[in-house]
Amino acid sequence: MGINSERDITANLQIGPTDAGMVRLFVEADGIEVPMDFTPEEALEIAEEITAAANRVGGTKR
Repeated sequence: MGINSERDITANLQIGPTDAGMVRLFVEADGIEVPMDFTPEEALEIAEEITAAANRVGGTKR
């Protein structure tokens, strides 16, 4: 299973700050919950990677 493999799964993604000063990506799908905590610096790197990927597939550069 790779990044280009399609799956027929619906998931919910929530993103927000935690009380501990981390940024949490919270994924819920099929009764499974996956909380992923990142430092603010790591979260900014992830945001840059998401932006770069969107730009590569035809988004506008900001």
